[in-house]
Amino acid sequence: MRSSNPVFSRRGFSRDNGHAGFNAPPQAGATATGTAANPYATNPYAQTDTHGAPQAPARSDVMTIDGVVTRTAMTLGTVILAAAAAWWIMPVDQANLGTAYGVAIGAALIGFVLSLVNSFKRRPSPALILTYAAFEGVFLGIVSNIVSMYVAPGAAMQAVIGTMAVFAGVLIAYRTGLIRVTRRFYGFVMAAAIGFMLLMMVNLLFAVFGGGDGLGFRSGALGVVFGIVAIVIGACILALNFKQVEDGIAYGAPREEEWLAAFGLTVTLVWIYIEMLRLVAILSGDD
Repeated sequence: MRSSNPVFSRRGFSRDNGHAGFNAPPQAGATATGTAANPYATNPYAQTDTHGAPQAPARSDVMTIDGVVTRTAMTLGTVILAAAAAWWIMPVDQANLGTAYGVAIGAALIGFVLSLVNSFKRRPSPALILTYAAFEGVFLGIVSNIVSMYVAPGAAMQAVIGTMAVFAGVLIAYRTGLIRVTRRFYGFVMAAAIGFMLLMMVNLLFAVFGGGDGLGFRSGALGVVFGIVAIVIGACILALNFKQVEDGIAYGAPREEEWLAAFGLTVTLVWIYIEMLRLVAILSGDD
């Protein structure tokens, strides 16, 4: 099962004075105190007071929380609809199991390529983001069906509930200040995510060329440990996503950035769901 989130690296966080924000060239709105520069300083929609602090945008064609919620609902809704369609249309009985795996792998690869394309495009593309969501949904629907049928009945629902609980918990912790996205926090999350993905790539290579489960990081007791670590990393990335949304709204980002925020949140939630599903499968006693 793939665990990757290329999105949170598309918009970096500044490292000036320990303040977490978006990266921007020093000349593009940096303050005299060395705090984070406004990445939208050249954006005619951005509004600031006499001290240079961001104010609520006065125009309607800028990023808003309602817009982010709407775009996120559309993207996640596409994932859910595609997953439900794949679950009911693609048979996963013994006679068709090989075909189902092939379709799932194909959808995952296409979704991965689209995630990279969306991550590095200069301007978000709603069509490409929704297409990514559709293919990711097909992958999740088939894999969830297989796990629920052959490994742990009800695993998909447990993974959904777990993912929702993580999202709600991180949102509450972020809004109440229990989680503060600082330079140190950002650096720790980035290092942990990169290290985790590299380790999983090594494990995959050992599995491909040596057979079995490679180094054993994704099954048994080690699988539980690494599954929990992956979910914690995903939760931390959610906090980075929330900071991205908060900064975009505060600085009056263009409305199209709502799609980027929705894409980032979707990729992170897919990561958490996959790891939740794997964790449920391992705890069922049969990976």
